[in-house]
Amino acid sequence: MKKLVFILSLALVIGACGNKKENEKKEDAALTGAISIDGSGTVFPVSEAVAEEYLKVNSQVKVTVGESGTGGGFKKFGIGDTDVSAASRDIKDKEIELCKQNGIEYVRLTIALDGISVVVNKDNTWAKTMTTEELKKLWEPNSTVKKWSDIRKGWPNEEIHLYGPNTSHGTYDFFTETIMGESGASRTDYNAVSDYNVAVQGIEKDTYALGYFGLSYYEENKEKLGVVGIDDGKGAVLPSLETVASNEYAPLSRSLYIFVNKKSAQRPEVKSFIDFYLSNAPKLSKEVGYVPMPQSGYEEQKTIFSQALIK
Repeated sequence: MKKLVFILSLALVIGACGNKKENEKKEDAALTGAISIDGSGTVFPVSEAVAEEYLKVNSQVKVTVGESGTGGGFKKFGIGDTDVSAASRDIKDKEIELCKQNGIEYVRLTIALDGISVVVNKDNTWAKTMTTEELKKLWEPNSTVKKWSDIRKGWPNEEIHLYGPNTSHGTYDFFTETIMGESGASRTDYNAVSDYNVAVQGIEKDTYALGYFGLSYYEENKEKLGVVGIDDGKGAVLPSLETVASNEYAPLSRSLYIFVNKKSAQRPEVKSFIDFYLSNAPKLSKEVGYVPMPQSGYEEQKTIFSQALIK
């Protein structure tokens, strides 16, 4: 008799768990509404991958993911046009002020780590490494570097053709601040792109081209491009998932963020999406070429997000 009672009890527990899972599925399926994300082109592949996976279980929610650059994203976010702003740098004082002026309260969440890759054409056999001083000489405002031989003796006496992000990108801000010591300090006579794929195509076709962008775009196109090891005084290091995670790839490693409008996060579909984002970012960020944080880092971000909702 006792055995029968145990079996019946176990059946009730299993039934309750099954009902709970079924209810959760029904709740997810019942979610509707729209979520708007814009901002960093660097973070875009992660957000796009998260959105694709999220829509598989919440098909009634419309998720729009744009890539107008970190600066462009913050302009929209600061006037309330978007729910989430993706960023490859931290928010600036003027962007904070714009949010304040429009009553936008937000929470910042770190979703992955990244390294800025300095890339060249596949046929480039000379620029295997560069020092941060050489990068500064090449990219500083009013740079006199016109040819490869102006960077280092023995390199080709050929004109160098440069590609990089335009001024709306967080990658531009981070690179200039890190290499030049001042955000926005850069030569202007280069191919400034809004879409990094344009830079990939340009460098792929030009033996004497060089450019910089986030690690994922190099990882996605490594068969087409060459990459330069960066020497910060401790020996040249190539960008990779491993060297970014270990912080060996200095000083061009950084954190990637999403900023969430607190008012938007009160909506069930937005809260559900951000919870899903933080739970799936470790796997999906790695799949698209970025470096996931330790699991403890994501647990911390989940706590930050949940606490922000009750303040």
